[in-house]
Amino acid sequence: MKHLLPFVAVVALLATPGLSGEKPEPPSKEVFHKNHITGLWMMGQSLCDGSESLPLVTSSDSGWGNYMFKRGVRTWVYGNHGDKPVERLKEHFAFVPLTATKNGGLGETIANGLADHLQEAYVGTHHSQTTQKAEGPHFLTAYAGQGGRFIDELSCVDQSTDSRTPASRQHGGGYYQTSLDDARRAKAQAKSKGKNFAIAALIWMQGEANSGPTGGIKPSRWEEELTRPAGQEWYSDRLINYRKKWSHDLQAITGQSGEIPLFTYQTLGPAGEAQLMAAERDPNIAMVGPHYMVPSAINSRYAGRYGDPIHMSADGERWYGEQVAKVVHRVLVEGEAWQPLRPRKVWIAPARASVLVDFQVPRPPLVLDQTFLPREQYSMGDSFHSLDGFQIRDATRAVSGITAVEIESPTLIRIQLAAPLKADVRYTLSYGLPYAGQVGTIASIRNGPAVGDQSTTELLIDGNIGRQLKPLIDEGAFHVTNMLTGDAYARAPIRYVYEEAGITVLRFENRERRNNTDFAVGQTLTTLRPFSYGNLRDSDPEKAIYQFADPAYGTRAGQSYPLWNWCVLFNQFPISER
Repeated sequence: MKHLLPFVAVVALLATPGLSGEKPEPPSKEVFHKNHITGLWMMGQSLCDGSESLPLVTSSDSGWGNYMFKRGVRTWVYGNHGDKPVERLKEHFAFVPLTATKNGGLGETIANGLADHLQEAYVGTHHSQTTQKAEGPHFLTAYAGQGGRFIDELSCVDQSTDSRTPASRQHGGGYYQTSLDDARRAKAQAKSKGKNFAIAALIWMQGEANSGPTGGIKPSRWEEELTRPAGQEWYSDRLINYRKKWSHDLQAITGQSGEIPLFTYQTLGPAGEAQLMAAERDPNIAMVGPHYMVPSAINSRYAGRYGDPIHMSADGERWYGEQVAKVVHRVLVEGEAWQPLRPRKVWIAPARASVLVDFQVPRPPLVLDQTFLPREQYSMGDSFHSLDGFQIRDATRAVSGITAVEIESPTLIRIQLAAPLKADVRYTLSYGLPYAGQVGTIASIRNGPAVGDQSTTELLIDGNIGRQLKPLIDEGAFHVTNMLTGDAYARAPIRYVYEEAGITVLRFENRERRNNTDFAVGQTLTTLRPFSYGNLRDSDPEKAIYQFADPAYGTRAGQSYPLWNWCVLFNQFPISER
């Protein structure tokens, strides 16, 4: 039990709303002004640099009047003065219309969704409806990071230049200094146009690299992994210090007053909860929320291949950019004390046959959405191992079966249990799993038609299960697995589904089998989304300015991105006695 005590302290912090007790300082007038250039400074790893987010969905000037440098949104470039940003050519820093650009396997970023939605929200709030898109403020986006980087490789520590860094990851460093030099270049360029320059917000999208192999945090590539509670404390402190240092150094360049707030996404893994801890402790850090609702780069296509499931598609990047912009506007312009959708307290109901969960809800009421996303579920006999994203375990990690999850009130849910919880036993609640349910057993297997130059396999399942698969098909590609262990574990992404004489056919490309392991007739198939997720969201009515634009996957092309707030991922939240 000893190792549980410090963790309880950590999750207790997550359960206490508003510990920071302060609102960030309102931005000074030079930040939002129609005649000025307003910076949105981004830092992070692969999800921030648009890794595999291809093909582009914003390949031309969107007309909103926002900018990037001629060099592009990605201002740190390997082999191009990365370690000496002051030596970069002056002409690369002219302001040009903001668009997405392709650089090898790098594509769409959050930049257009972020800047263009923020422009629309600001103009709609502060100007008449006849105001043209080209009116200010004009936003300038810049990103100086690189995929796969630890937090101290992106900071002023510049750990990537340490001799202990593997040679394959020694790319010259200079990420943090590049971000500062970008601000100097922006200020000079704005001045040449007779405008001021100030940075409104810092955007943070990093954390996956620091996740350790056993669920803790790795401070560096060579240090030992810290256990989950200690590691999360370490990462939270690091992120708070990063923001303070980054804000201070940028303020010294731009001359603006007041702290520059930082807006973070929630990454998957232990760093995601640490980011939420940092947002509680620093009034100038706000967590926007998770990104699991967006389509994965498993749907991306470039250079004759598909993207990695951990990345986002181009539509996913632009969509999440609008999510960030929504929160930036509410915090900096509307003065909202923003909190993401998150649990505040969990307790056992008097009869002990259910658990009640009270939530901080940005825009009530709560919704259990099993239409836009597939119902998260993993069955265990007559109940569920996990349902709608929720899972209950005791101190020995034994799972309590769930029979239903129900909305009790606009901010409260009830989790019905297969058996009453025992007294004098400590239970915890977690949220976020990838399972989208079992779909039947494999009746037969056959070779499918070639897709380009790729061979395929088709798995045949008795019955028409198209209705059950619809939320997955709407989104795009999804995984199926036989859930076996060891060398028998098989998994593949399904890219084509059709019905044939009462049989459902699932097709995958043979090259995408996990470890080239085959399925077998009689095996039960479980479907999975690429991201861990849950079905709980709020009812936020804000409208997106962009729509799904890539028609090559899913069924959502032409539909507007929904800007609901989905519940943050959390692990082992303590369940109290009533």
